[in-house]
Amino acid sequence: MSLIAIIDYGMGNLRSVEKAFEFVGHNAFIANRPEDVLNASHVVLPGVGGFPECMKNLESSGMIDSVYKSVETGKPFLGICLGLQVLFTESEEFGCHKGLDILKGRVVRFKLDQSFKVPHMGWNEINIEKEIPVLNGVPDNSFVYFVHSYHVVPADNAITATVSDYGGKFVSGVSKDNIFACQFHPEKSQDIGLKILKNFGDMK
Repeated sequence: MSLIAIIDYGMGNLRSVEKAFEFVGHNAFIANRPEDVLNASHVVLPGVGGFPECMKNLESSGMIDSVYKSVETGKPFLGICLGLQVLFTESEEFGCHKGLDILKGRVVRFKLDQSFKVPHMGWNEINIEKEIPVLNGVPDNSFVYFVHSYHVVPADNAITATVSDYGGKFVSGVSKDNIFACQFHPEKSQDIGLKILKNFGDMK
């Protein structure tokens, strides 16, 4: 039986993620102590808001070490929205800020024609680039829900799991070893999002 820790570092709608996991039959809880994260079988790093504040909160809450250890030990790890972005080397949001550097690459702001609003908000398709367990049963071109002004540019395209199009292609999901991280919000993406969360909780 999986035990899914949703890291609480003061940012993100944690309860909606917890409820979505419960809805698909997985045991999830909101973790605000590093030891609770380390004792879980699966770990989720959610996030809404600004990159520098996120990194600061992760550090002040003592959670950074538990993120690194969770990834190193090979347990299934899911990053959502800002939780995807902070896994990368650095972000240009509010200046240049260092991320966790677990995945190599940068976080950049959308530079789009004026006909495209930023933030990118609402439903959009994902094109599946890589077959991975967390996307089992998810049809190509499925619609999921986004809210973001920045997107990731991986140094290695081999980690790209999904791409989406908003005034041009951008990476909307990445996968490397035990990590899956997505720019969209599975907890807000109805049946497709619930399928992804169920798949994640089913991973060993």
